[in-house]
Amino acid sequence: MPPDRRATAVLLKAGLEGQFDLIILDVMLPTLDGFSICEAIRNKKPGQGIIIITAKGAEDDIVTGFKAGADDYISKPFSLREVMVRVEAVLRRTGKNLGDGEVEYRDIFFDGKNLKAQAGNQSVELTRREMDIIIYLYRNQERIVSKKELLTDVWHYADADIETRTVDIHMLKLRKKIAALIGDKPLIETVRGEGYRLIPE
Repeated sequence: MPPDRRATAVLLKAGLEGQFDLIILDVMLPTLDGFSICEAIRNKKPGQGIIIITAKGAEDDIVTGFKAGADDYISKPFSLREVMVRVEAVLRRTGKNLGDGEVEYRDIFFDGKNLKAQAGNQSVELTRREMDIIIYLYRNQERIVSKKELLTDVWHYADADIETRTVDIHMLKLRKKIAALIGDKPLIETVRGEGYRLIPE
């Protein structure tokens, strides 16, 4: 086996079998990209903290990273402070999931244990973070929840003023999945300049 291929295989094996508080992956790896390794680890270890670091900062690449199961995605160039804030946030929230319960709202059943949303005979799979967002908005449905509050209470960022599109991208993905269940009827409303809330039943 060529050295590059052997090194990547060792990395994947370590990620699947080892015990780590946090795994940080670079997308540009030889023979097997970081997205594929992330997805393989996430499928076997749902609670594993994973951050992807890459020079690819386009929105499509960020979405790909989150779809693969990354908890966060840092694009280059970045500061050490930014990395530390995000690392600390992932470490704080590992094993502290909001959305382990069950919620029914506007004819959608959200199953936090199995990470699924169902309406009638249709169902979609949700990520842990998407379920956390739904549960948090549900628990605070009487008011608008700011992006900063979500970063603090759902993502557990110590410094919620850091510039990140994490919330926006997760909301975009979550809305698309909900639309696949109930069509164009919105479930989450964006209040310009203030934040998000569930549309009242």
